[in-house]
Amino acid sequence: MELGALAPYERALRTSGPLGLRTDDGRVIALDVARWLAGADDADRSVVDRCTGPVLDVGCGPGRFVSALNARGIAALGVDIAETAVALTRGQGFPALLRSVFGDLPGEGRWPTVLLIDGNIGIGGDPLRLLTRIRALLRPGGCLVVETHEDDDADDLIEVRFTSHGTVVGPPFDWASVGREPLLRYAAMAGYSLDEAWSSDGRSFVALAA
Repeated sequence: MELGALAPYERALRTSGPLGLRTDDGRVIALDVARWLAGADDADRSVVDRCTGPVLDVGCGPGRFVSALNARGIAALGVDIAETAVALTRGQGFPALLRSVFGDLPGEGRWPTVLLIDGNIGIGGDPLRLLTRIRALLRPGGCLVVETHEDDDADDLIEVRFTSHGTVVGPPFDWASVGREPLLRYAAMAGYSLDEAWSSDGRSFVALAA
């Protein structure tokens, strides 16, 4: 990702301002920053209920999952490449690392649960590469929980830029929007099996066994 590409996201986290992703064909994917900054909701808790600790939250944002897990007595570590996200998580008294999921991370091959929530299956624009990387982080039999696109058949590998108040800001970067059916195909190629799929409050989730 180019230098400065995350600046609009970090600004939105600081101000609760509107944010979206504009695709190269002109579509806008709305990003629910206000929800990310709030506490865990019922859909989030449906994920927390299925977690075995310790949990690695990839793309943790401002830390609502790390907070909700710790409130349940489940140890959790957040990872994010945005300085503001890491600072907000740490500001609540919870651990977070300023690091890419593709870099060195603690506990390689030993995590019982890894999370990819809020569209984070899109990180890097290459779902198969991301799933393969996370499988190397999980312990044998560990669980990856993925939030999938509302369209079960969505499978878009796209170039996007942030947009705020209708204005495109920042340089482009690669992203992916992945529904349940394509995710299961990518997961099988990466060596996962389906453990469970469910929906809550209009959001869709899949638990994959390594």
